Amino acid sequence: MADLFEDYTLGAAWDEMFASADEPRLSYRAVHDTLRPLSSTELRARSDSLARTFLDQGVTFDVAGEERPFPLDIVPRVVDADEWDVVSRGVAQRVRALEAFLADVYDTAEVVSDGVVPRAVVVTSKHYHRQVAGLEPPNGVRCHVSGIDLVRDEQGTFRVLEDNVRVPSGVSYVMENRRAMSQVFPEAFDTHRIRPVGAYPRQLLAALRAAAPAGIDDPTVVVLTPGVHNSAYFEHALLARTMGVELVEGRDLVCLGNRVRMRTTSGEQRVDVIYRRVDDDYLDPVQFRSDSLLGCPGLVNAARAGAVTIANAIGNGVADDKLLYTYVPDLIRYYLHEEPVIENVQTYRLEEPEARAEALDILSQLVVKPVDGSGGKGLVIGPRATRGQLEALRGRIIEDPRGWIAQPVVQLSTVPTLIGERLSPRHVDLRPFAVNDGTDVWVLPGGLTRVALPEGELVVNSSQGGGSKDTWVLTDADAAPLPGRPTAALPTVLPHLRGPEQDVGPEDGHEDQQQ
Repeated sequence: MADLFEDYTLGAAWDEMFASADEPRLSYRAVHDTLRPLSSTELRARSDSLARTFLDQGVTFDVAGEERPFPLDIVPRVVDADEWDVVSRGVAQRVRALEAFLADVYDTAEVVSDGVVPRAVVVTSKHYHRQVAGLEPPNGVRCHVSGIDLVRDEQGTFRVLEDNVRVPSGVSYVMENRRAMSQVFPEAFDTHRIRPVGAYPRQLLAALRAAAPAGIDDPTVVVLTPGVHNSAYFEHALLARTMGVELVEGRDLVCLGNRVRMRTTSGEQRVDVIYRRVDDDYLDPVQFRSDSLLGCPGLVNAARAGAVTIANAIGNGVADDKLLYTYVPDLIRYYLHEEPVIENVQTYRLEEPEARAEALDILSQLVVKPVDGSGGKGLVIGPRATRGQLEALRGRIIEDPRGWIAQPVVQLSTVPTLIGERLSPRHVDLRPFAVNDGTDVWVLPGGLTRVALPEGELVVNSSQGGGSKDTWVLTDADAAPLPGRPTAALPTVLPHLRGPEQDVGPEDGHEDQQQ
């Protein structure tokens, strides 16, 4: 192991594997022991095999029109059962609060009249759409799928970095990462009891069916994609295939008399639920961009008439506006009467004069983000910016303070990552995915760990050169014995007391065939 880790140096960030230079944390000891016998050559060979597997299976993302395999690092990120309990509860709590806020803000807006959120924060949001005011989904769910981005700070505490309740992406990589790792690193799965991630398509389909309009017993669900040139098209196709539903484009749909149908080889078929992966502005050219060819004219009226459900709901973007993010702890207290399980990262509201003046004085020490940005675009890291960049940023903030927030630089936690022939610390974040079926918020046990591959880089997005890791959520210590291990000396575990099933990776078979 000394060969792989001989240059591994702990920095100011919380390292998830090592408590000190030579002491792995309890949750990582089995991974550490599995890696120890491997040479750097063997580990590199397995990593290359992962890359080939992703390329062969089309697990790619689009960068400037070029399809690239999504980088998957061979060292997993491990989260123990107690830590995941906090993450799961915190994510579910946040989703419930955002659901309540969206239902309120598109109806009576009591959260505004009660002074919890200023009216200007809502109505000036780019993603607040009056076209859907008063539109109530059939089962009250607007955030069918949520991706809540978390980071660990320098003390190892999870904090929420941002919310994604419009069209959060990345779950396909969670499933494919697990599939690839189980094939390339099978011995690691023999020594761990890992919670499976393969239930996600089933949970998502159940939530979408539960959201069908009233009176529909056997709803038709479709996945709406912008098309093959979209950077997340692989995910759209994978989810449609694993759920066993049709993948459609806007040109495949027709809306007449507030009823949505899709064109098929046997004629038009009614559509009840649309899991859309098209942004609001392009979804309905009658209500939004008239030049859009990606959506279908009349969708908003059909949804308002109760004839079709659009998931996630139009207008959700007001809830993941980065300025509104600063109010979410207050929303949790207001709607749920609870304290936040996971706190936000400290954030300056630059539209407030006092906060703006304070932030402008220490601009070189802060990370400044546009409130409607995504993928790391527009983000400025003060300590790395030039004087000219900071002055230009200062001018943009003064001109449009509503358009920006600022946060202290958080040294995101690090996990060993294969760089060349050595394992080196690289910064990571975590995007857990939550599915809301109207009765329960289910959090996928794992989520997408994104890793910044350049040394010292804090921006983890794939569009900025980042990769990913398989995220292993361990079961608790009382889980049933691993298959194939001696059990004679162990007490009998009753079926209803057993822990979650070990994830041994997806079986080979027909589940990957075209439905």
